[in-house]
Amino acid sequence: MTNNLDKKHLPFGHSTAIQDPDALETLKNIELDLVTLLADEHINEEFCNNYLEWINSGTLNSITGLDQFKFKSYSNGTSEAFDKFYIKNRTRRFRCFKGEYVYHQLAWRNSWPDWKFIEDAPVDTNDAVVISLPFADTGVVHTQMFDILEQCTKLKIPVLLDCAYFGICSNTNFNFNFDCITDITFSLSKFFPVSHARIGMRLTRIDDDDLLFVYNKNLYLNRIGAKIGLEFISRYNPDYIIKKYKLKQQELCQVLDVCPSDTILFGLSATSWQEYNRGGSTNRLGLHKYLHRPITELINDLQSIHS
Repeated sequence: MTNNLDKKHLPFGHSTAIQDPDALETLKNIELDLVTLLADEHINEEFCNNYLEWINSGTLNSITGLDQFKFKSYSNGTSEAFDKFYIKNRTRRFRCFKGEYVYHQLAWRNSWPDWKFIEDAPVDTNDAVVISLPFADTGVVHTQMFDILEQCTKLKIPVLLDCAYFGICSNTNFNFNFDCITDITFSLSKFFPVSHARIGMRLTRIDDDDLLFVYNKNLYLNRIGAKIGLEFISRYNPDYIIKKYKLKQQELCQVLDVCPSDTILFGLSATSWQEYNRGGSTNRLGLHKYLHRPITELINDLQSIHS
């Protein structure tokens, strides 16, 4: 992937799930009876039902309005749901904030080259908007989010909300009661070390029989991912990671001289670490490699980086 916003080559340049020792032990001990599992036609529906209950059971965020989105579809992470949103809105101009998850820009650059950052032009009736909640570049709610959602509601612009950080964020207060929101996506990829199992869910208000609905109705789904997801959400509550690693995040941020984000994986700075800027006003450092390790390892690595 070639893109000047891709920071994976930098020591703190990307984010993925913490290699939590307990979670890794759980993953190691999951028993998969593949013959029975691959014949189980109900496991993806079971996962989606339980996953939504799991999301709503968290105590560190305040979210309301998900009950308006009656239709649950299993998705291979959030990315599969993104692709279906693009297809459904293929005649529209796609929009996102600067610093948004770079996947969107990479998807749009060839097939929808007229896409534009929200900061660069007012939203228009023929637009389609993608916003991460919390925002990908900061791990907190984007400062312009509510204003844009009100505009999109007024102009009947479809919006997808990417909630992939739920489970690793706190202090997020949000009511999904905006008529413009058509799709909401969730994933376990950032919460547990299971990103390659592709475990996600999309919520929608209506059944428009798009391709993700076709997959789900015909049971053409990732049953192994659903099984792994069920095992994890049955063992850990949505507050587990935040409660376990919040203090460690604060200690790491103190060493790095950055501010802790509401999303556990990040430290933020508006002035230093400019090489980590992803297009917005914030420089975001990924902490996942150090949250489960002694802080002395971060200090030693910093000495190597600056030597």
